[in-house]
Amino acid sequence: MVRDLDPREAIQLIRDGGGDPELLILDVRTPQEHERIRIEGSANLDLRSPAFLAEVSVLDRRKAYLVYCLVGVRSRAAAEAMARLGFGEVFNLAGGIREWQRLGLPTVGR
Repeated sequence: MVRDLDPREAIQLIRDGGGDPELLILDVRTPQEHERIRIEGSANLDLRSPAFLAEVSVLDRRKAYLVYCLVGVRSRAAAEAMARLGFGEVFNLAGGIREWQRLGLPTVGR
């Protein structure tokens, strides 16, 4: 099951985890988008890459994942695919990094 989180809920999840390795942040935008601006500590797996499902399928299904993209559409599709693959705890960042930025939450990049 996928749960949508708004950016405030997501930052709280990240902060409550205190860097817990059980929560992984996954950016499903293109590598170019990821390089420009991203949530610190996020890994990049491009949803539009032909290798996406193969790359996702080797991830640890026991961990929790916060998935994001620009506005939440690609991340929702990716999160649903992950849920179908048996990932138990998947969160979608509603509004994506655009809403995250609008709220002034921290990012890194060029």
